[in-house]
Amino acid sequence: MKLIKRLALALVLMTVLAVGYLWVVFASPYGYTPPENLPAITREEPHRVFVYGTLRFGAVRWLVYGRWGDPRPSVLPGYDREGLDIEKQSGAEVAGYVLSVSSEELANLDRYERLGVRYNRHRLTLANGKGAWVYARIQS
Repeated sequence: MKLIKRLALALVLMTVLAVGYLWVVFASPYGYTPPENLPAITREEPHRVFVYGTLRFGAVRWLVYGRWGDPRPSVLPGYDREGLDIEKQSGAEVAGYVLSVSSEELANLDRYERLGVRYNRHRLTLANGKGAWVYARIQS
């Protein structure tokens, strides 16, 4: 009986720690202070965002901005994916998804990507000729 109680306590503790970690990373006001020189987010909605990494997964999008979203397959020409980054490369292309997000959701994506600290947000043209925001790692 003691073993079951200890296992139950360990499971509860691990769950609390996991939820706490996810809150700090995705939703808390702590751990990220945006630099002052970031571009303002316009109220023009929806914002189109091309994603090629962790944001391709619905569970991550739900944690970041509260819904699975409506991803549509898309391609970013002239770039190659290198891990969690993209690099300009003639003739290459990166497969991903385009998300339609509100201004508030774009701000949540900026926080998740640590805009101005880890990533910059660029307006690029996709293979279909439409523009979208794309996050690219800041080169150090």
